[in-house]
Amino acid sequence: MATTDTANQHLIVTAFWEVNSGEEAAIAALLKDFLPQAQREAGVKEFQIHQNVAKPREFFFYEVFAGEAAFAEHQQTDHFKNIILGQAIPKLAKRERSQFRFI
Repeated sequence: MATTDTANQHLIVTAFWEVNSGEEAAIAALLKDFLPQAQREAGVKEFQIHQNVAKPREFFFYEVFAGEAAFAEHQQTDHFKNIILGQAIPKLAKRERSQFRFI
């Protein structure tokens, strides 16, 4: 029997950032501004950002989007372009992203 589980169509994105030394507070402030804006996007099902307690230069993102189109729309928002691309990315030493689906 086939089911129409829409959760299986969701796109999960994880990101790992390592910020340049001395930029921890600046990045944390930018992300505190960015996070509630991202969480309010129509296609966002879950969006959390974490800072490593033992290694404060490391940040981990866990994001669930309604699908690939919602993720694409997220990357076109003003807050993504201004805060993430315009201000945060230049302060990073490393950025890794992966995409997943629920099973």
